[in-house]
Amino acid sequence: MRISIVIPNFNGLNFLKICLNSLERKFSVKSRINHLYIIIIDNGSTDGSREYLNDKLKNENLKNITYNVLFNNKNLGFSKAVNQGIKFSNSNDSNYICLLNNDVEITSDFFYYLVESIEKDDKIFSVSSKMLQYNNKDLIDDAGDEYTLLGWTKKSGDGLSSKNYSKSREIFSSCAGAALYRKSILNEIGYFDENFFAYMEDVDISYRAQIYGYKNVYSPKAIVYHVGSGSSGSRYNEFKIKLAARNNIWLIYKNMPWPQIVINIGFLFIGFLIKYLFFFKKGYGKLYLKGLREGISNRKKIDKIKFKSSNLKNYMRIEFRLILNTFKLIFK
Repeated sequence: MRISIVIPNFNGLNFLKICLNSLERKFSVKSRINHLYIIIIDNGSTDGSREYLNDKLKNENLKNITYNVLFNNKNLGFSKAVNQGIKFSNSNDSNYICLLNNDVEITSDFFYYLVESIEKDDKIFSVSSKMLQYNNKDLIDDAGDEYTLLGWTKKSGDGLSSKNYSKSREIFSSCAGAALYRKSILNEIGYFDENFFAYMEDVDISYRAQIYGYKNVYSPKAIVYHVGSGSSGSRYNEFKIKLAARNNIWLIYKNMPWPQIVINIGFLFIGFLIKYLFFFKKGYGKLYLKGLREGISNRKKIDKIKFKSSNLKNYMRIEFRLILNTFKLIFK
């Protein structure tokens, strides 16, 4: 069993050192996982990351771990960098792709529990880890993502005690900051949408997998510590707000058939209105609207998933999950 680990990096030298050190220290040959291929894609960093990675390639001689580094001349975005890594992994015989943010630190047996979870069912596309806050390791950062009729993505457990999320379960989407993906299904349904650049691309690919009849699950024993916003700099900023708003429009346009959009349009309008008022209070209202307008006006550049009657049952299952997640959000 071999795993390719894909790590995008953009000016994250301090985080990257911690991440790679944890991979080298915590990886053990267990449960048929006999080799790690670590593929780092540097998106034109100027903080010394390139020099550090070049030195690592020259000096590293680790048993059961192989390093590969791809250098881009500019920041091509998370989605394109990840796809570069996935395509590069085709040169080895890895069974799974593990995506890691550069600002995570893994724990012992992390890969063992991810693989254990994904091998329970051939229909499992991805496994989301238990992401704990780096500076408060008793609190959840993300325990799997959910999506609602309001067009909101919710990080399960954010800020709550890790004890509350100790059971595995099916989720809407795996957070690509620390998740395992089945390579054969990636080759079937396609890779991450590079138009998204960054943000919501992991929800999009998990949504697409469900349309094809696959599912995503949460593994509570696969634990990482996550700094959060290591590359973007903060939870709310102009770059993130605009892109997330635009990409949410694209997510809906791409994955929902027109009848489903019509059915949900009222809830979506309410959700976007509430989000606008939220960002308006924070001084980002115009920027949020700009992102929405860009998503609507440029929607044709997105390849909409072609509706197939054979997937009708999957669409109905997704709609039910959207309704259930909305009720959970409102009546929690």
